[in-house]
Amino acid sequence: MNTSSYTVFSPGSWAWSREYREPVKVIEALDLWGKNVYLVWVPGRDAVLRLQENELSSITEAGISSRERLIYTVAAARIAESLAKLDVLLAPLEGSVTPLPHQLHALSRAVSGNRVRYLLADEVGLGKTIEAGLIMRELKLRGLVRRTLVVAPKGLVMQWVQEMENRFRERFHLLMPAEITALSCIELDANVWQRFDQVIVPMDAVKPLESRRGWSRDQVSRYNRERFENLIAAGWDLIIIDEAHRIAGSTDTVARYRLGQGLAEAAPYLLLLTATPHQGKTDSFHRLMALLDREAFPSVESIKRERVAPYVIRTEKRRAIDEKGQPLFKPRRTQLVPVVWQSRHQKQRKLYEAVTEYVREGYNRALKEKRNYIGFLMVLMQRLVASSTRAIRTALERRLEVIEQEAPLQINSEIELEEDWWDLDGQEQLEQILKHRLVAFASEREEVKRLLSLARQCESQPDARAEALLEWMYRLQAEENDPELKFLIFTEFIPTQEMLKEFLENRGFSVVCLNGSMGLEERRKVQQEFAGPARVLVSTDAGGEGLNLQFCHVVINYDLPWNPMRLEQRIGRVDRIGQEHVVRALNFVLQDTVEYRVQEVLQEKLAAILADFGVDKMSDVLDSAEVASDFEDLYKEAILSPEGVESRIDRLEASLRQRIQEVTTANRLLGEEEQLDSRLVEKISSHTLPYW
Repeated sequence: MNTSSYTVFSPGSWAWSREYREPVKVIEALDLWGKNVYLVWVPGRDAVLRLQENELSSITEAGISSRERLIYTVAAARIAESLAKLDVLLAPLEGSVTPLPHQLHALSRAVSGNRVRYLLADEVGLGKTIEAGLIMRELKLRGLVRRTLVVAPKGLVMQWVQEMENRFRERFHLLMPAEITALSCIELDANVWQRFDQVIVPMDAVKPLESRRGWSRDQVSRYNRERFENLIAAGWDLIIIDEAHRIAGSTDTVARYRLGQGLAEAAPYLLLLTATPHQGKTDSFHRLMALLDREAFPSVESIKRERVAPYVIRTEKRRAIDEKGQPLFKPRRTQLVPVVWQSRHQKQRKLYEAVTEYVREGYNRALKEKRNYIGFLMVLMQRLVASSTRAIRTALERRLEVIEQEAPLQINSEIELEEDWWDLDGQEQLEQILKHRLVAFASEREEVKRLLSLARQCESQPDARAEALLEWMYRLQAEENDPELKFLIFTEFIPTQEMLKEFLENRGFSVVCLNGSMGLEERRKVQQEFAGPARVLVSTDAGGEGLNLQFCHVVINYDLPWNPMRLEQRIGRVDRIGQEHVVRALNFVLQDTVEYRVQEVLQEKLAAILADFGVDKMSDVLDSAEVASDFEDLYKEAILSPEGVESRIDRLEASLRQRIQEVTTANRLLGEEEQLDSRLVEKISSHTLPYW
């Protein structure tokens, strides 16, 4: 029997190690040949060691200099113990974010592995930005990350700046092209990307160039060195790429994919964010997965479920729950609103029909003469006249200005579309086309002058769609019994936006506007005003990117983009986590027009697809340049030959169904979703670590 005078310690208690001069935690007490021997955890060494009883003393006998020192030492040991066991997540315990179950699941899974390189593939609207922010904070708090780079599409970079600052108190430097150039001039031979530890940059501002019109090889080389090579060599710990499917590329030589390859090698930790990781194209998906682990995915044949699943974290909307275990999203009501032309709108109708004929003739001529750039312009003219009289009038004025120049730029070859053409909204596409100063086709000068005269006459006349808008706003206000009801109104073009602001302000509404030309502070101010006194926000598609407007639940699409995915993205600005009302979405379209004939049939077909597959499966397919092109082709064919619209839509529907089926099958590669548990929120948020 042991009669030693040494203190006896029980498992779970704390003792003082004479050798290591720090508190140690007793894991197990052993009796060996009449002596007490203890297995203890030594926090300073993060090791479990065997110590004899004479090597330990009680905390009170240790002679620690102060009570505060004892509390500090024990607390530090307990924190280190919890971190070592991974039974606590630090990021949710601070900041202004209360993560949802699926976001906590993503964080827990991401930090449980030795190598944080994941594809965050939650479906649209589930907060992948929040998940990435949580993972970044966790890695920073654990001392694993200091330098972070976020690469995102231009329209989302401001959202990233705001989300990181507001939700995580993390200050990022937004480097736009002008800032990169200015810093490069100031820093000369220095690497400007090493100037800041946390940077957000637009994706297309740093992709490498093969060439650029009017540039020498030296200019291209310098550009690539400043924008791409120095970025890759800047020594990042964590790189986050948003909308990562855009860097998968159609081939491995596309500039965006070359950017992705460089970024993948530039940091040990990598997060790829996309709601549409597999759009039915295994080669593109393979390129994406190879960025995470080139050795695990050496070829397309390596894309197998058992290999892919460990790298993917994904939650579907239908499985997402709140902290109480309830479904996260409410239903929405979407309706097509035909705008009827009355007798007082005859000039407006005449203008629409005249422009449509101009577009039809111009597009046919472009096809015959193989002048694709004129075809792009004609398509935009059709969308402009379907938007507003002011939109088409300003575009016609700009077109006439080019035509009447003495020596307009002669373009004999086809214009190559920019890689991000299908990512641009209508206004941005118009600006890109008009900058080419396109040569007129025969008799176009007289035709544009005639249309411009008609448009100027129309602007002083009643506007059918604006009148319908006002009527619906008052109707919804009455239905909801809310005189302060807020409205989010979308349009493709800035002139329409300006017209709507004037029209509504003249009728007593407080209106603010957002478009893609606005800077971060201006956008922030507009959002604050809309969250406060302003009742109406009129936004372009580019202006609306990245907005979180859950405090509003009425969306009016004043004009309709030709790709339905754009509509889904517009409505998604209010149909987000935290929305407390049923979302109302009204899609305005002029009756007895090409757009109406297409929309009427298309909405019916898309509704059937939604019923069969679900909105998120359809989004996986719609969010691609290939499908955007298909919808544009549908409208062009309807303009050129209005009869047969239904048969064309039938063919498109069949194609969409086939692609959705392919994507549904392909998504099985991503692995089985784990069951989400709402109790996880309580477990993590109630952890005692903050009190230690």
